[in-house]
Amino acid sequence: MAGHQLDGGQPPALPGAVSWSGLGPSSLGIVATSRDYDGTPSTWPLYCPSALPSPAHSHNSLAPMSNSTRPCPSLCKQQQSSAFRPIHHPYPPQPDAIKTPNTLCCSLHPGVGQENIHSGPEASGAQGPKVGSLEDSGDGINPDLIPNPVQAAEEDKMWWESQLFRTDLRGQVPPLTTTHFTVDDQGIASPRFVRCTTYAFPCSQEMAQLSHLPLAAIVKPLATLPEEEGPVHLVDHGEGGPIRCERCIASMCPLMQFLDNGHSFQCPFCDAVSRVPHHYFHPIDYSGKRADRPSRAELSRGSYEFLLSEGECKHNQGQSRVGFIFMIDVSYNAVRSGLLRLICAELKKAVQHLPREPGVEESAVRVGFITYDRVLHFYNVKESLIQPQMVVATDITDVTVPLLDGFLVNPKESSVLINSLLDKIPLLFADSLEGEVVFGPVIQAGLEALKTAECWGKLFLFHTSLPTTKAPGELRKHNDNRIISTNREQTLFQPQSSYYQTLAEQCVQQGCCVDLFLFPTQYVDVASLGLLTLRTGGDLYYYSNFRVDRDAEQFQFDFQRDVQKVIGFNAKMKVHTRKGIRVANYLGSLHMENTSEVKLAAVDSDKAVVVEFKHDGKLSEEVGVHIQFELLYHTVSGHRRLRVHNTSLNCSSKLIETFRSSQAETLLNYFAKTAYRAVLGQGAKRVQDQLVTHLTRMLASYRKHCAHSAPSRGQLVMPQFLKVLPLYLNCLRKSKVLLPGPGVSIDDRAYLRQLVMSMGIAETNVLFYPRLLPIQGLNGDQGLREVRCTARRLAPEGFYLLEDGLSLFLWIGMSVPAEWIQNVFGAPSFNAVDCGAGSLPVLDNPYSRQIRDVIHAVRKQRARFLKLIIVKQADSTEGQFRQLLVEDKSPSGGASYPDFLHHIHLSIQQSLR
Repeated sequence: MAGHQLDGGQPPALPGAVSWSGLGPSSLGIVATSRDYDGTPSTWPLYCPSALPSPAHSHNSLAPMSNSTRPCPSLCKQQQSSAFRPIHHPYPPQPDAIKTPNTLCCSLHPGVGQENIHSGPEASGAQGPKVGSLEDSGDGINPDLIPNPVQAAEEDKMWWESQLFRTDLRGQVPPLTTTHFTVDDQGIASPRFVRCTTYAFPCSQEMAQLSHLPLAAIVKPLATLPEEEGPVHLVDHGEGGPIRCERCIASMCPLMQFLDNGHSFQCPFCDAVSRVPHHYFHPIDYSGKRADRPSRAELSRGSYEFLLSEGECKHNQGQSRVGFIFMIDVSYNAVRSGLLRLICAELKKAVQHLPREPGVEESAVRVGFITYDRVLHFYNVKESLIQPQMVVATDITDVTVPLLDGFLVNPKESSVLINSLLDKIPLLFADSLEGEVVFGPVIQAGLEALKTAECWGKLFLFHTSLPTTKAPGELRKHNDNRIISTNREQTLFQPQSSYYQTLAEQCVQQGCCVDLFLFPTQYVDVASLGLLTLRTGGDLYYYSNFRVDRDAEQFQFDFQRDVQKVIGFNAKMKVHTRKGIRVANYLGSLHMENTSEVKLAAVDSDKAVVVEFKHDGKLSEEVGVHIQFELLYHTVSGHRRLRVHNTSLNCSSKLIETFRSSQAETLLNYFAKTAYRAVLGQGAKRVQDQLVTHLTRMLASYRKHCAHSAPSRGQLVMPQFLKVLPLYLNCLRKSKVLLPGPGVSIDDRAYLRQLVMSMGIAETNVLFYPRLLPIQGLNGDQGLREVRCTARRLAPEGFYLLEDGLSLFLWIGMSVPAEWIQNVFGAPSFNAVDCGAGSLPVLDNPYSRQIRDVIHAVRKQRARFLKLIIVKQADSTEGQFRQLLVEDKSPSGGASYPDFLHHIHLSIQQSLR
């Protein structure tokens, strides 16, 4: 069916559509609706200062003082729980919070200058009258008053900033990832490990379908915890391993209910009763809890880790089970650019700082080295040799490892030869004119080397160009821009052949992870090469048009962190669920071994997995939903561990509870991964339409089934915690993957797609809604205060930082004082400042130190180095910066936030007719 045209033309008049002519200025703006505790509804228009509630009722125009599904932090500290209690209305009215808004109503006025949006079956109708501009009309929506993530984050911080979040309440909605808080694990996993799209699952499949809310958890099993929270507790049950349910094999957890004076326990997932082993027996107290519960992590904490016996480890060995193989492109491109010399210099540092387990002085990781162009070069660096030895493998059709001894070595014992080798490699290939490289045989060589050594491990590839050499895995140019926006567009995101899929599966079976560092100057087919990193749990780094003098710092930071971060190998993930729901799907950097178990060649502290659930029966409001996530993996020392995360959610027969317990940033992560997976099978435009359709149905369901009183036809009604979801999904729709702008290559899109598939919630949050930080007038005692990501917040006399977790822009207004320009850039005027990627000069003055300190602080918050790009107002380089101002209409044609919100409103109106 035809969709609403939001392209600046004639928007359609829906059948029985809202008559905008009847909406006067007095009815425009945003209205927050709430109910007193006696059930009396109350509303107030927020566009009019005289109509705002007093400060006693609200801290700002849209900042409610209480949240319907969150306990007050002070109450959290006071409550001591021996059982997980469901949350319904956890606190009484507060003195400063007379009203508790649970619903947001936006009164909307149509606008022009909008993008073409087709929302599938929800959108149809004939052409209607032309209407006034949304942003420019004197009586239209004020964009400053519609919900936004900056405001939502400030509201959340008012409740939770620097507070203690106790995990002893079932279905408790956690603080946002943008809030600094401390977690006290009291039996439910920390939100740093597990977050859910909603914390109140519908009781039936029919209700779930009615809500259109996805039921999913985003799991980051090896997430790094702040120092104040301490590490995950390690549990050792000896040779017998963890105590498990005899039916479903779920591990012992705080949700287990002990019976028969402690001689048996009932599983919360399958309800089976199992006997307690004699060595694990302990009596229970009057409340049914074991008296030793506080001293046992598996009975008192939501997250813990079992140490499995050495006898269960591969080959009965606990040491030297992991190998790192560094594989370096020595073709002409790598040599000419100076990249080869830089890589070798960084490798000398990296082998001295390999990952190791806490409390262990020396890393157990073994290292090996391969260089390649059209052929492969293996290096023997055994400590007994006088100098390194090279063995050349010219047969690249069937790669075997020519070295059995001296290839994977102890880096400490062979440090002299390793340093000598890394000094000589740039000299050995200094005069190389070889322009062609292989790729598939390099991976195969590393995989065979790990198999021969009976190791798990990681391959680090440093690669520069498209592998066109006649060899397994050869690729051709596959970047035809003419098929963009056609029914063949999805082929751009698919590997060219099944070779790389098969190779990735072989790597997973061996526990071989692939990290790929790409340094292309032209098309390199990220969709094919990057598949290996995506399927094996590795990381992909893409440095287009890399220059050593400009970009070395970025590569150095990324590589050092990549080598040192916490990682597990040869992992399997399994999920146990309460009867009534089941796991329906997994999304992430993983390989599905069967329908119920996920295999990961490696998993590190940055990787997140989406686990989607479906109903297969009825759920009980009284019992709730219990879920256990198990990750079986091997540490860098070869030790076998079982990490367990338990979570407990509410169930509700009321849709409003499901909506009120959801979080927009978690849903953004889910929708991003499902959308980016969908582009493998259909065009980006269709995926965009599906996002609009899903959002429309979700909000229409809330309006129809959850609104306490019938809202006016001019109001868009949204749950309080989902009020920014339309903005988030519009940002997703306008992302490079789904709506590429000028200068965005196919490799750029494939790279971003693969990154997002393994990102956590905090990372997708800032990627799709970048942080805009004004830094003018900042003093030493004042922290950075984020403002909305729109050009309306840019002042010509100001300067701003804009970051999305992958890049960092410094925008300079044309009216910035000359003194500041001189002190920060050492340039005499605005016109003399050079734009583009680079770094700030180190100058000895307070202005220079201040802005460099701010940039350093921002970079510390991200897993990847943020390359600084300097842009000036009205300069030709400003386009890339403007593309990230996601509330505005994008240069590639994406709708502005107000326009998109209006379109969603029209779609909802029609869907309810």
